[in-house]
Amino acid sequence: MRKLALSDEILLNVQQPARYIGGEVNSVMKDPEKVDIRFAMCFPDVYEIGMSHLGIQILYDMFNRRDDVYCERVYSPWTDLDQIMRERKIPLFSIETQMPVRNFDFLGITLQYEMCYTNILQILDLSCIPLHSEERTWEDPIVIGGGPCTYNPEPIAPFFDLFYIGEGEVVYDELLDRYKEAKKQGKSRQEFLEAAAEIPGIYVPAFYDVNYKEDGTIASMVPVNSHAPAVIARQLVGDMTGACYPERPVVPFIRATQDRVVLEIMRGCIRGCRFCQAGMVYRPVRERSADELKRLAYAMLKNTGHEEISLSSLSSSDYTHLEEIVNFLIDEFDGKGVNVSLPSLRIDAFSLDVMSKVQDVKKSSLTFAPEAGSQRLRNVVNKGLTEEDILSGSAEAFRGGWNRVKLYFMLGLPTETVQDMEGIAELSEKVAEVYYDTVPKEERHGKVQVTASTSFFVPKPFTPFQWARMCTKEEFLERAAIVNRKMKEMLNKKSLRYNWHEADVTVLEGVLARGDRRVSAVIEEAYRNGALYDAWSEHFDNNIWMNAFETCGVNPDFYTVRERGLNEIFPWDFIDSGISKEFLKREWENAVNEVVTPNCRARCSGCGVRKYGSGVCFEGEDRQ
Repeated sequence: MRKLALSDEILLNVQQPARYIGGEVNSVMKDPEKVDIRFAMCFPDVYEIGMSHLGIQILYDMFNRRDDVYCERVYSPWTDLDQIMRERKIPLFSIETQMPVRNFDFLGITLQYEMCYTNILQILDLSCIPLHSEERTWEDPIVIGGGPCTYNPEPIAPFFDLFYIGEGEVVYDELLDRYKEAKKQGKSRQEFLEAAAEIPGIYVPAFYDVNYKEDGTIASMVPVNSHAPAVIARQLVGDMTGACYPERPVVPFIRATQDRVVLEIMRGCIRGCRFCQAGMVYRPVRERSADELKRLAYAMLKNTGHEEISLSSLSSSDYTHLEEIVNFLIDEFDGKGVNVSLPSLRIDAFSLDVMSKVQDVKKSSLTFAPEAGSQRLRNVVNKGLTEEDILSGSAEAFRGGWNRVKLYFMLGLPTETVQDMEGIAELSEKVAEVYYDTVPKEERHGKVQVTASTSFFVPKPFTPFQWARMCTKEEFLERAAIVNRKMKEMLNKKSLRYNWHEADVTVLEGVLARGDRRVSAVIEEAYRNGALYDAWSEHFDNNIWMNAFETCGVNPDFYTVRERGLNEIFPWDFIDSGISKEFLKREWENAVNEVVTPNCRARCSGCGVRKYGSGVCFEGEDRQ
């Protein structure tokens, strides 16, 4: 029987003790003495968030299919347990065997969001693993990062031994095999890292030197080890249908953020929104077959007991077999107490018809993401959504019985004007007017409610907007105030609500997203002065961060408010994401000129990902 790492006394004095005890349905139990490699898979946030992450579920299943590997899970302890562990010197432990993380061969950390960076240092610190890669020995795990933030790993590069660039199903097996071989042959840690650096997609930060110009921009980034390539190529799964997918995902004891069966129907997006990093770096669109999705749906519902099944993708409406799979799910499961969830749908007649059939749907709002208040600015960001689409979709929804609509926008987009900002309020007003024009008074279920929410724009790596400047905190708040004032001038103002994101968090996210290795000192300084769970507004303290920038002599404005020259070397330019820089430059120029680029199915725009030989780039072609 397992011995828990925490005593009953501790468990009874922390929030949600089930976060730490393991033993969940479908969790994998192996004998640690009968495997060659122990891999601790970590999500640097609280258990409920980490358990909702599909990528970890996929890798957990894939690794544990190997007889020679035991993959276990680790999450950030919440602040109450964090304090207890430090006071009593309890090392961080895995969920499955409750063993100290430092005893593992690998610590794999998912890098999903920049605001979790201080939690990474918490994980290392509580595990008694040196924060810096250069200080580690064979007594420490190999610390490897993967996920979206690896498309600019430089701000956290000193804390990692390796980064995996791309989709984890491709070369992890080779990496684990090389580790086994290195251990078997008695090689040094350095020799293993050199062997790892030769694997496509594996980046070893210690093997590269960065040189800077007098103005602070990068002069060069060069490999200083013969085993390290000058360019790291993103790894991509070509065949989604045949790719590993968990049929028995772990079921948490407590409610997770995404507490349901998740079917990943495709990866990538055809739309090409110029602000969207995911839409660029997950290209090309690759679909999982409808037959495989049907098989997985049966298996996963049977193996989990979940009462909801959800489709996962960046834009579900663009899945070519959407009607078939949606009707199958509704026909097969909706009458059996299983709710069907359909996120990421474009609001059209088909989607509304589907949603009208789904259990409990009228308890929720419909969501549009216009992103900008004017058609001009929607053309700048290449949204591919017109005001007519939004208003006609709203009318269809109101006729179908909905009376709540959520609208998502961004403030601070390139070329934005006051007219664009005020357009957010004006478009919200038009949606409210559609309700009263469409639904007869006697058929209305109360007033319409239109909630407009604005996040603040962050220019992300590998997007056409990576050259753009970012607003200051004050500029962001001024823009939100303009929208708020305009909202209060609207005729239907009592039916309109307006929310906006925290500006200081957004500015810091911009620094961490676009930073170079010099930012790592700021992250460490902030962590040592109490920064933790920065993604949680109740824990974020901007003063800690501003003091850290000052202490380290790093100016955050250098990474945010500066518009980049087209020839500037970015910290992430050593990565080949598949998207050519020439394409991104063309799209940046198209944005400035308000030129719309058609989606991938309408016309190929030559972004570069055709070289992968799969997905939407080859739809309808004879490959013989």
